[in-house]
Amino acid sequence: MSDKIETNGMDLLKEIANVSGKGGLFRILKPSRAGVIVESLDEKREKTLIGPTARVSVLKDVSIFTDGEEESVPLADVFLKIREIHGEQVSIDLKASSDKDLIEFLNKILPDFDRSKVYISDIKKIITWYNLLSKYTPELFVSSTPEVAEETAPVAEEPAAALKAKKEKAKA
Repeated sequence: MSDKIETNGMDLLKEIANVSGKGGLFRILKPSRAGVIVESLDEKREKTLIGPTARVSVLKDVSIFTDGEEESVPLADVFLKIREIHGEQVSIDLKASSDKDLIEFLNKILPDFDRSKVYISDIKKIITWYNLLSKYTPELFVSSTPEVAEETAPVAEEPAAALKAKKEKAKA
């Protein structure tokens, strides 16, 4: 039950994309006849039309290769694990960090990642994307608990509502 609830915010990854050849991440706004309209995830929030020939990768569909029983792990799960270990921001300087530091970073997050298929550039993207998402779409990391609220709310509200109704009847 808790795993399902925690990933509800990560469902928003279906609205976030990486566009090959363009830096950063983009929120998918709406499709059009000429492609898809996106908005940059940064202070500028520029809207752009991405043509139909551009390679657009929706983050919900991205996963990390592993050597374990699972062939890959969804990026959403990796982001949640980063959040557990590093909090809101990963403070690794990507330009100053050695390849070894980056490999150690991912090894702490996903120990069985496939070192032959996951490149240093991929690790840098994961860190960059995580920091962007954490800064500009923090709602991704908010675990909503609607099921728990629904279970407890009626129990708490019914006596209060009944008591209020009794008081109103007494006044009338």
